[in-house]
Amino acid sequence: MMVRTLLLVDDEENITSALVRLLRGDGYRILRANSGEAGLQLLAQNEVGVIISDQRMPGMTGVEFLSKVRDLYPDTVRIVLSGYTELNSVTDAINRGAIYKFFTKPWEDDLLRANVQEAFQRYEMKMENVRLTNELQQANEALLRINRELEQRVEDKTREVMLNLNVLKISQEVLEHLPVGVVGIGDDGVIAVANRSAHRLFAADGSRPMLGEAAVDIIPSELLLCVVGEGCRKLQEKIQLSNRVQANCWCCPMGESSASKGIVLVIEADI
Repeated sequence: MMVRTLLLVDDEENITSALVRLLRGDGYRILRANSGEAGLQLLAQNEVGVIISDQRMPGMTGVEFLSKVRDLYPDTVRIVLSGYTELNSVTDAINRGAIYKFFTKPWEDDLLRANVQEAFQRYEMKMENVRLTNELQQANEALLRINRELEQRVEDKTREVMLNLNVLKISQEVLEHLPVGVVGIGDDGVIAVANRSAHRLFAADGSRPMLGEAAVDIIPSELLLCVVGEGCRKLQEKIQLSNRVQANCWCCPMGESSASKGIVLVIEADI
């Protein structure tokens, strides 16, 4: 809990002593200074919430002192004790915002105590608003930083996706121009990949689409029976693809560098 620190400034010790007797029962930490200069020194060394200053002091009047305090410590709540003859200067200071309230001497004890309590409540509300404002600013800065990081990640990911897409397009184009047939068959037995040479080998007339079709309906059974086994290997004998075409064939299991499952067939034939 914040300690309520009160600064009393008066060159008459009997006045500050009377104020201490009046206010010490309210639990305040009370500092005393006998001049405006001494008050500024204490403010530089302590976190003060409320200041009560006499107006008529040698060297620096209460209004002059509290005007400087307003510039240096604007969140403090400033109260001045004044005689009737000094009301004009005090009123001007109030209008300029240097002073929160003023009391004439002699003061009413209960009224002064109540106003000091109200002044601390006002100060603490200011401090809470400052704290909340700082927290909000920090939260906004953190959110802005997170948004920038997310934008950068999205930009990096988009660049990566575009790069991968270009690589994929290039790979597809290379695959289409290979002089050997390439067929990818998933572990469900469905053809997932088939290049142009594979279409010429197994669907030359174009009437039998290959992608998405069951491999057993497109690939000769003699070839499918020979691809059972582990590892990438060349089949030992040429496979008869038709009455006129024989082919050298290789098979490789998929999944070595991807999440795909199944086999890849590579068929080399003169057609």
